[in-house]
Amino acid sequence: MVTGGVVSLIILGLCFLFLEIFIPGGILGIAGLVLLSTGIFLTAESALHGVAYVCSFLLVLGILIALSFRFPRTRRFWKRFSLNAKQSNNEGYVAPTPDLESYVGYEGVALSPLRPAGTADFNGKRLDVVTEGGFVEIHSKVKVIAVEGTRVIVRKIS
Repeated sequence: MVTGGVVSLIILGLCFLFLEIFIPGGILGIAGLVLLSTGIFLTAESALHGVAYVCSFLLVLGILIALSFRFPRTRRFWKRFSLNAKQSNNEGYVAPTPDLESYVGYEGVALSPLRPAGTADFNGKRLDVVTEGGFVEIHSKVKVIAVEGTRVIVRKIS
């Protein structure tokens, strides 16, 4: 027996899923799935049937979303939600080099105040650096103590 409360759960769940398209973030989508699943679960005659209905619903929804990426008409719909611009070196975009680990132990000079981020010079090579947490004045000597990905961590030396 379907009551007004169950119908309103399903409708509210569908509305939340629809709003997730225009207000991304995941919270509305998750809330919509929970409300919709709860509404479907409450329409079942037993808990076992309810779990089966919800699992079937989620499986069919997953298959439909996966298929929508495959068909040309719906693929264009999804492309409107993704960034297609590419940054190339010809346009002036330069990705950080991954060989920064070789700078561990190097000593250099702060070219800007490091509070805690700034720029330092290491034998003619300018690097974006971060201190361990303290402030380092301009023209102070610094030493690279660690590299975490593209993050170069320095310490002031006397």
